[in-house]
Amino acid sequence: MGEYAAPPDDLDASGLRIAVAVGRFNVSITAPLLDGARRVLDAHGVIDPTIVWVPGAFELPLAAQRLAGNHDAVVALGAVIRGDTPHFDFVAGETAAGLMRVGLDAGIPVVFGVLTTDTFAQAEARIGGAVGHKGEEAALTAIEMAALLAQLPPVKG
Repeated sequence: MGEYAAPPDDLDASGLRIAVAVGRFNVSITAPLLDGARRVLDAHGVIDPTIVWVPGAFELPLAAQRLAGNHDAVVALGAVIRGDTPHFDFVAGETAAGLMRVGLDAGIPVVFGVLTTDTFAQAEARIGGAVGHKGEEAALTAIEMAALLAQLPPVKG
């Protein structure tokens, strides 16, 4: 299991426009993910983040693509829990690939805050339990990456 190294304490997100797209599927997991992300965004000075709900994780890339045009970063939150069919593999893999593509195409951070777990208990452990809070971590990643990209030279086209 990996270890999360928190970003610097002095991250300032004031002035950043951050959007959060959240899947409703497994809402008992995704709502707490959103709560954690909101706490972090608020604590770091993000004013009125855009929040949109989509049916599930598979729809996150399309929502992120639309949001990317007007935001400095997009946080995608969802929960894909393995079942008895290969559905998990398709949804988790395509969601990850889609979100990566949106970020690269748009040139902004699109953060993968989608839990991909074998069990519901593993997902619960990632919303403030023994494995930390992945919603908080995703929001911190968005802030850190948006601040970093603002310091780097633009891509030459």
